[in-house]
Amino acid sequence: METKHISLPFCLIAKDILIYMMIIPILFFILATCKNSYNNIMSAIKIRRAEKEDCPRLLALIKGLALYEKAPEEVTVTLSHFEESGFGNNPVWWAFVAEEEGTIHGFALYYIRYSTWKGQRMYLEDIYVDPQMRGKKIGAQLFERLIVEAKERKLQGMVWQVLDWNEPAINFYKKYNATFDNEWVNCAIAF
Repeated sequence: METKHISLPFCLIAKDILIYMMIIPILFFILATCKNSYNNIMSAIKIRRAEKEDCPRLLALIKGLALYEKAPEEVTVTLSHFEESGFGNNPVWWAFVAEEEGTIHGFALYYIRYSTWKGQRMYLEDIYVDPQMRGKKIGAQLFERLIVEAKERKLQGMVWQVLDWNEPAINFYKKYNATFDNEWVNCAIAF
């Protein structure tokens, strides 16, 4: 059986090569630009411990979180009580903030709880990032900083709650192999 070879005119092959030679540098430029933009965003965000001066902004973000969680009227803490609870003689909470050029765009607030079964554990009370800053890995930076903090304090783990309808948060926590417990019911008494 005779094999037939199809030969393309050299001008068509040369044209294709020229097109690829023009496109490849453009693609590399686009990729480099995107990577540089991402790196600039990541390097511009600083994760640091919260300070007393951050409390007004933290409280504003907490109110933003309450609005997102469809419970804005539930935030009743005063600024003075909030400041005293975090920076008074006996602080009961600590926090990390995500800051860019002097503006706090997110925070993670925690305290230490004691489990009679597990010992001391970090309780993540709130983690929140301004809606316009989401998608920039700020939540991940805050969450990973909490993990480092818990390990440095030699805590036995970290626990938190998430609303069952908050799919973005649930999916975020799944990336960290978090376990979800549907067995326990939350209880509270208000005074």
